[in-house]
Amino acid sequence: MRTEVVAPTAQTGRRERPYSSPRRFPPVQQLVDTSSARAARPGPAATSPTTRTGDAAPPPSGDTAPPTGANPPGTAGPDDTGLLPKVVSRRRRGLLALLGLVAALAAGGLVLGLLSWSPDPPDRPRPLTVAESERLAAMRVTNYRDLRAGLHVTVGTDGARTELVGWVDWSRPLLYLDVGGPGAGAERGLLQATPTVLLIRPDPTAVPTAAPPPLVPPADRWRLHDLPAGSTLRPVLDLLFRLAADRPEPAAALREGARWVARETVTAGPVDVLAAPLPTSTIAGAPTTGGPDEQPRYWVDQDARLHRLTARLPGAGPVTVTLNRTDRPTLRPVDALGGRQPLPRGLTAAERARLDGLRARLVARGGATVTLTAPAGRETNLRGAGWLSWTGRSAYLAVADLGVPERRTLLRRDAGGWSRAEVAATGDPEKPERPPLPPPAGAAWRAGRAGPGELTALVDAALTAARTAPTGAVQRLREDTLGGRTVDVVELRSAGNRVRYWVDRAGLLRRVELQTRAGAWAQLEVSPGPTPRLPAPKRPATAPAR
Repeated sequence: MRTEVVAPTAQTGRRERPYSSPRRFPPVQQLVDTSSARAARPGPAATSPTTRTGDAAPPPSGDTAPPTGANPPGTAGPDDTGLLPKVVSRRRRGLLALLGLVAALAAGGLVLGLLSWSPDPPDRPRPLTVAESERLAAMRVTNYRDLRAGLHVTVGTDGARTELVGWVDWSRPLLYLDVGGPGAGAERGLLQATPTVLLIRPDPTAVPTAAPPPLVPPADRWRLHDLPAGSTLRPVLDLLFRLAADRPEPAAALREGARWVARETVTAGPVDVLAAPLPTSTIAGAPTTGGPDEQPRYWVDQDARLHRLTARLPGAGPVTVTLNRTDRPTLRPVDALGGRQPLPRGLTAAERARLDGLRARLVARGGATVTLTAPAGRETNLRGAGWLSWTGRSAYLAVADLGVPERRTLLRRDAGGWSRAEVAATGDPEKPERPPLPPPAGAAWRAGRAGPGELTALVDAALTAARTAPTGAVQRLREDTLGGRTVDVVELRSAGNRVRYWVDRAGLLRRVELQTRAGAWAQLEVSPGPTPRLPAPKRPATAPAR
């Protein structure tokens, strides 16, 4: 029996409504027996779509056209044979294989590239350009204008290493540091220094690692210090002070032998590493030239700000200075360095009236208890306590020298002059007790000068305040506080001496200061009030020549 695919119109005799989606709803086809009706038709036998593909089926009988969107009769639709998914699958597998091959080739090239890669060689050192030499020449002026910076300094290596942590104020100038490290020695503790005066507050029990010192320095236990010969600190302190100047270095001179070394990045940003001699006359006796690997190196940014410095200093060895340009607190010098920054001006009428009435008020009080702190010389730091009498024009003190802690000096002052006696003592020399009353009978009193001239001048200045009006140039330096009282600090300059009176708002004297020959300031704290009767000293018949 022969079969043929007959269109729906041939079965029903009417035109069927076309399908809207031929792929989702394929036309219904039926196998109809047409062997008797089609036997006379010549030609090849009709082929079922499931047996052969690509051959056209015989046209349907009648004039009825196939529905719109339907496959022509006798042809296979895309979903009828299952070939399209197979073709897509073969193409997908081919594409994936191609992508895999490309990835394998790329990975192989990357591995070969990594095996054969080497970093670009660093830029070789070269002479400074004009712009770089000008930046280096302006570096010290930039420090001077920036006023202050945080410091971390390392001196030496290994067991001889000394660490300095703190701040520098180039405008005053002033250094305030904590000294630590295994090589700190006698300087372990706090340090304040100007270019000419060095004060330390030793603390042998401090931890070896240095840390930033307190912003408000302790008021006690500071002493004038003379660095011993061969000390590593002296050249380092000189270097720190001389990193600032009010005028630039000659740029042309810096270009001779100076080199650009590298480009690096520090915490503050990118910097140029420059090798050049130390600034002119920075360190006495320090070499200003050296081999290519011996020159100091500066880490300088585009704004001519120094961030790091390495150098080898005579007597100190390798030194590394790291600056924190954002750590810039206002520093307060201790009293031995003059205290807070003065703002000199003339006296107001009220201040002048208080100063003029000072004599009468002191005489009315009669006397005062006094405490002495006097950095009198490089190796002489005095502490004392006692009394003075403005009515009797006399004074009696016990004075300790920190360099000789087992001894005390008894000092007596009256209208006839000074006398002194040496006695044994115990206790903390930083806090000496007042002298004994009555004076010890067995003491060998000697008339004459009572030690350094600054001590006698300081006590005489306190006694004179109750006898004569201030003479010479008088200025108000600043307002300050002392013992919870507000005071005016007034400076008198006469005959080359600088004496400061601290006068409270009630018009009473609270402190007398005198600048010593060492450049430090000695203080005599004054507490007006009742005092014991001070006996007159027994003098030898013939006083030794002064």
